[in-house]
Amino acid sequence: MFPISDNNPVRITPYVTYGLIGINIVVFLHQLSLGDSGLYSFFQHYALVPAQLTASLAGETIGQPVPEWLTLFTSQFLHGGWFHIGGNMLFLWIFGNNIEEELGHSRFLGFYLGCGALAALTQWFFTMESTVPSLGASGAIAGVMGAYVLRFPHAQIDTLVFLGFFITTFRVPARFYLGFWFFQQAISSVFSLSMNPNSGGVAYWAHAGGFVFGVMLGQLMGLFAPRRR
Repeated sequence: MFPISDNNPVRITPYVTYGLIGINIVVFLHQLSLGDSGLYSFFQHYALVPAQLTASLAGETIGQPVPEWLTLFTSQFLHGGWFHIGGNMLFLWIFGNNIEEELGHSRFLGFYLGCGALAALTQWFFTMESTVPSLGASGAIAGVMGAYVLRFPHAQIDTLVFLGFFITTFRVPARFYLGFWFFQQAISSVFSLSMNPNSGGVAYWAHAGGFVFGVMLGQLMGLFAPRRR
């Protein structure tokens, strides 16, 4: 199942959501210009490398162009390929505008970046010695999704469904669609504990952690306060 839209219109122009999508696209286009060796160096410097953050917290000098803690934020704007950024930006486009309307522009930006950093820390906690760069906006977007299902559990999500050779769409309540998505990430996170942390793959702990922190931070930051019109 893949979301394509929701029936939850907003009355604002979601400038922050648009801006975040734009920044991610610009950074990705820059990545495409780097070549293989340049891209590897770029990821080593600006993605979150758990082993480097562990060493930095232990007092070691890493010699990176930015402090290692800052990669908790810079890593949110890096992506590993077209499908990676395309899927993330679609989810942000669908769910971000409603949460931006509820929180307001500035609080939504803080919420988004905070969820992304906490999601990255969750992934780091379970893979402290991994040398594989962790990157992508999915942890922050998972936080947005957590806030969305809390605030709009009955919103309908238009979902693309592949049934063998047939493709159709269904409307699914957000509480079911996003609840099932979180269940998948949580189960995959547990199974990933038995895998080699240097094998790479999807950062399931970032997804699950981002979702949970999105639920928590959303309430703390006024998700249920009266809307500003």
